[in-house]
Amino acid sequence: MRIGLVGYGVGGRYFHAPFIRAAEGVDLVGVVARSAAKKAEVAADLPGVPTYDSLADLLASGGVDAVTITTPPQTRRELVLEALAGGVHVVADKPFAPSATAAQELADAADAAGLVLSVYHNRRFDADIRTLAAVIANGELGGLWRVHSRFDLDDPGTLEAGETGGMLRDMGTHVVDQMMWLLGDVAEVSAELDFVDLPEGRTDASFVVTLKHTSGVTSYVSSSKVNHLSARTLRAYGALGSYEASGTDVQAQAIFAGRRPIDDRAGWGYDDEAHWGTLATGTGSRRVPSEKGAYFEFYERFASAVAGEGLPHRPPPA
Repeated sequence: MRIGLVGYGVGGRYFHAPFIRAAEGVDLVGVVARSAAKKAEVAADLPGVPTYDSLADLLASGGVDAVTITTPPQTRRELVLEALAGGVHVVADKPFAPSATAAQELADAADAAGLVLSVYHNRRFDADIRTLAAVIANGELGGLWRVHSRFDLDDPGTLEAGETGGMLRDMGTHVVDQMMWLLGDVAEVSAELDFVDLPEGRTDASFVVTLKHTSGVTSYVSSSKVNHLSARTLRAYGALGSYEASGTDVQAQAIFAGRRPIDDRAGWGYDDEAHWGTLATGTGSRRVPSEKGAYFEFYERFASAVAGEGLPHRPPPA
């Protein structure tokens, strides 16, 4: 699958390009980057990959099967529609749309064109959530009662402000999706949001969301960005025991440290032993080795979906 990348900000440069390049059966064939500075970054990071001034120019090259749209959220609708009208499959970064109505419009456009449109839910491929999925699947917890997911970030400067921004659309998109991927559909939802007043408007800066799943399990997800607190924890309670892990954002940390998955696919994405979770049951407790985190698997599954082979997202373990 030949894919083009539209946008080369933090998302495009660090959370898409390295994983597209590491994905088997996928070629990164072009990047839309307008400024001279961004074009220079592409040339340094991706030697030989051409840059284009616009999505229209990339599509006119005739050498692309799909595109990833990773520009600012307010530009996403028009670019997704332009790509679909151009006959290519699309990965849209999150937040996917400002409302359910806007999201449905894009989904309908993809269906009408017979094209695959996927949201970049890369965090279904995080090491910690995949480890928890494996723990649940092995049955040692017994019947599952509830799961708690906390993802606090000390990063107030990256809070997307205003009516279409906020933490619920930012990290909330991921942690809620992780629980739905892990535990199934949701029958009831309630939430508490905390707001800050910014020049762009009132913005939610932290949240706690309770999800009652049709499977009978309840999940609690929370995240914050302005409280100068950094923590990632997962806890699961079942009839026979519990599991608790305080992991790290291992793939993001590796990327920002200059490492790339294409250089070590086999060793990529495992959390250090110091951050392994603990499974406690009536027979005692034990540490649980990290499962592999691999964002590039998202692109491999997306390529398979484009080829008509399954869905773009990995299902949880049975």
